[in-house]
This record gives sequence, structure tokens and C-alpha cells, in this order.
Amino acid sequence: MRAREFLTRRSNSLATRLFLSATAWVAIVLFITGVILSSVYRSASERAFDRRLNLYLRTLIAEVATPDEPADRQFQSLGEPLFDLPLSGWYWEIVRTDQEKKEIRASRSLWDKKLPKLEDQGIELSSSGVRVGYIDGPEGQTLRMAERPVDLGADGKFRVTVAGDATEIFDETRTFDYYLGGTFAALTIGLLLTTIFQVRFGLAPLKRISDAIADIRSGRAERLHGEFPVEIAPLARETNALIDANREIVERARTHVGNLAHAVKTPLSVIVNEANAHQRDPFAAKVLEQAEVMRNQVAHHLERARIAARLTVVATVTDVVPAIEALRRTMEKIHRDRGVAIDVEASAGAKFRGERQDLEEMVGNLVDNACKWAHSRVGIEASIRPPSGTEPAWLRIIVDDDGRGLSDDERMQASQRGRRLDETKPGSGLGLSIVTDLAALYGGSLSLGTSPLGGLRAELVLPAA
Repeated sequence: MRAREFLTRRSNSLATRLFLSATAWVAIVLFITGVILSSVYRSASERAFDRRLNLYLRTLIAEVATPDEPADRQFQSLGEPLFDLPLSGWYWEIVRTDQEKKEIRASRSLWDKKLPKLEDQGIELSSSGVRVGYIDGPEGQTLRMAERPVDLGADGKFRVTVAGDATEIFDETRTFDYYLGGTFAALTIGLLLTTIFQVRFGLAPLKRISDAIADIRSGRAERLHGEFPVEIAPLARETNALIDANREIVERARTHVGNLAHAVKTPLSVIVNEANAHQRDPFAAKVLEQAEVMRNQVAHHLERARIAARLTVVATVTDVVPAIEALRRTMEKIHRDRGVAIDVEASAGAKFRGERQDLEEMVGNLVDNACKWAHSRVGIEASIRPPSGTEPAWLRIIVDDDGRGLSDDERMQASQRGRRLDETKPGSGLGLSIVTDLAALYGGSLSLGTSPLGGLRAELVLPAA
């Protein structure tokens, strides 16, 4: 996975997770807080309403306890006009419970109706000796009612009840919920905007690192530069250290490859020279044959080692058109005596994500083979296949010739290391093998087919910049 795409996806994923997490927590906390506040306010409204009912209840009990008051003056001190308004939702009722024929006195507002008993609804007496709860009123209103049994000894036993319209409680609670919901909605929007701001600017350093790594991969920079926050600075520092260590390892590998090449080259040359001095000896001929095989094998593996070492370095970008034009001029000079014409058709601005030396080696081998087998014409085409979805952009280089071509079996053999289909042609048989290996190291591929010109078509696919 590409470093820049990896960091970009990780930073985007992290930003998304942080935003969604923050949003979820804000929503949950505000919802729970809203439910709690609404419940607390409803309880407070009920307590205030109950205090009002208890005040009326104590006043009625005091009137019952002083029966000497004239009838026209009894129950006149409640101070609530709604008790006189028929079916207003505010009622009081006094029932004597120690007689078979119960004596009932009630407010004018109750008209000819009666209030139900809270005791019948399973509501127990509180520590203050009062039952409080909700009931359905005479006109379908929801009432908040306070009920208290009173024992006056010889004067009798009574049940004193006061009820008020609970719409006041519900309306106040509903109004509070509306204001609370509006306040929390504004608060939620403010918190979400704050979270977006924090996530966006908090993760900005990761975006800078992603862009800096893209510059390194494209060859525009060699290290991560700039100031980073203390949380990100260790990542940038370790990345730079990794790049330096990588370059040092590659340089050592290149040095070892060069040393090995020189170390092996001299003994092989001595063996070949000694064998050439005794060419008539069958043993010497065998030594020459095997020495040539050894030379080809060493050359092949040293080339692979050199390529692999170079590919561990952060990639550079190579312009395709100048490289191919230079190869065309070189090949035309090399094969001038055969009169082979080389046509080039390359997309302007095509770029290879790799080193020019590797591009020249791959395309050069293909063009050299085409020129060896062509009758008179070789075609080179270079184009870019744009990215699609998760697929990156690819560079497509096609080399055609008008030679005799290859059969399916010959195409299979052609890319085998050291395999030469025609011993009359110069070369070691390593060209296509090196191209295949080098293309694979870059993540590309080489395929052989039939050319529209009548000969062989070699299609090279490499990563594009």
C-alpha cells in the first residue's frame, strides 16, 4: 500500500471516527441530561402543586374541626374562586365515614358529581398521613388530588379531599421541555461545530506528513521538513531516520554488488583465457561452455541484486518520451546495417514511477530484440492507463516488429533465463528474463503476443506517476 494513500486513509478514517464518536457522545449525554432535567422540573412542579393542595387541605380540616362556625361562613377562607365555578377542575369534598348514611359536603364546582377515592386505587398514606396521586375528573380532566382521613373523636371521622386540574403541571413541564430542547439543540450544534474544528485542525499535521511523503516518493523532496506538534514530531523524526537508514542499506548493497562483480569477473576471465589457449582439447571446450553459463548466471543474479537494491530507495519519476527517443536513436545506429526503421508514438507527459536507468534497460532489451528479429520495421507505443477506483495509473509500453513472430510454445520459452531460440542471433538469452524480473520488482508485468505488423508484440506494464 502506498504510504501517502495509507496515511490519507488513516487520517480520514481517524477524523471520521473521532467526529462520529464525539457526535454520539454529545447526543447521548445531552439526551440523558435532558431527560433528567425534565424529570426534575416535573417533580418540582408537582411538589409546588402539592403544597398548594395541602394548604387547601389543612384549611378544610380546620373548618371541619370547628363546626360552631355559621354555615354561611364555613369554607369561605379557601380563597380560590375556581371552587365555586361548576366543573372548573378545582374541587374539594368532605365525607363523614363513621355513619351508615355518609354525610357529604362538597364545593360548588363539583356540582352533583363525586370524587373517587385514592385508597381504592392502591395509593398508600405518606408519612404525613396524606394520599396524593392522579385521577380522572368528572369532565375527563386529569386531576392531582390530595386525600387525608381525619379522626375527630366524638365529633366523627371524615375523609377530606382536595383536587386541582393537573393541566397546569403538564403545561409548565411541556413549556420547559420546549425551551430545554431548543437550548440543547443550539448547544449540540455549537459542540459539533467545535468538534469539527478541533478534528480538522488537530489532524492537519498528519495531512502535512502525508503530502511530504508524497513529495519524497515523487522525487521532489528527500526528507520530511517543517515544524510539527510535539505529538507528531516523533513520527516525523523516526520517518526521516528510516529514510536515512534505508539509503545507507542500499548504498552498502550497491557496494557489495559491485565488489562481488569485480571479484567474480577476474577468476572467470582467467578460466576463459586458459581454456581458449587449449581450444582443441575437449575438456577446454567444456570449460569454456560452462564458464559462459557461469558468466551469464552471475550477470543475471548480480543484475537482479542491483535492481532490487535500487528499488528499496524511495521512488523517483522518469519522463518516458525523452528516454524512448534516446533509445530509438541508439538502436537505429546499432542496427543501421539492417535498415530497420523505428517508429515512436508516446503520450506527452507520460511518466514512469522509477529510475530512468531501469526504464532504459527494460525498453532497451525489448527494442533490441525487436530490431534483431524485424525485417524492416519496429514500432514503439507508450500510453497511460488512468486510475480507476482503487487501481492506480499504469504506464503501458508496446514494442512491435514485423519479423516472423513466435509460437505459443516459443513465447513460453523466450522469457526463461538464458534461453535462446536462435543461436545465430547475438546475445546471452537473458534480455527478456531481466525485463520480466525488473518489471515484477516494480509491480508490473511483461506479456508476449502477436503484433499487428505480423511479428512479435511485447507489452510492458509499469507503474505510472
